Amino acid sequence: MVEQLDEVTIRIADEDDAAAIARVHVRSWQEAYAGIVPAGYLDALDVDQRSQSWSGYLRRGPKEHVRTWVAQTPSGIVGFLTLGPCRDEDARRGEREIYSVYLDPGTWGHGVARDLLRTALADLGSSTRVSLWVLADNERARHFYRRHGFQPDGVERLDELGGVDLLEVRYRRG
Repeated sequence: MVEQLDEVTIRIADEDDAAAIARVHVRSWQEAYAGIVPAGYLDALDVDQRSQSWSGYLRRGPKEHVRTWVAQTPSGIVGFLTLGPCRDEDARRGEREIYSVYLDPGTWGHGVARDLLRTALADLGSSTRVSLWVLADNERARHFYRRHGFQPDGVERLDELGGVDLLEVRYRRG
């Protein structure tokens, strides 16, 4: 999909980006979670439905102190990252959580996720504690987060997707 990854702009998303974010979201899930999440669940992901969800999410986000950044090339949006208040019961005051980082599979390994993450973390400042949840079987993502200073903190949970309980691991930084 992407011809020139040297022309990536990171910016705050707006409601007009909902359809493009939804396309990336679905493609990324279908590729990254193949063999982890049941195939029937991944096959049923609907871009139009996700687009509607993202439209509402982006409209409410600033009111809820949630921000979404997009990575855009001349071809369009190729990735996004969403960050907001930490939702965990044991979160410290002011702790933030990365809710999602997804890229068009054609951009994997080209530094786009790194640029999104660095932009979001720079916006927070170095003293802010940040957490995220990652599927235990998603080794690619776990490696990425470790390379960027996140470490598992020993907290795990089960998340049901497509009728299957999947183990998630919490990572923290700061």
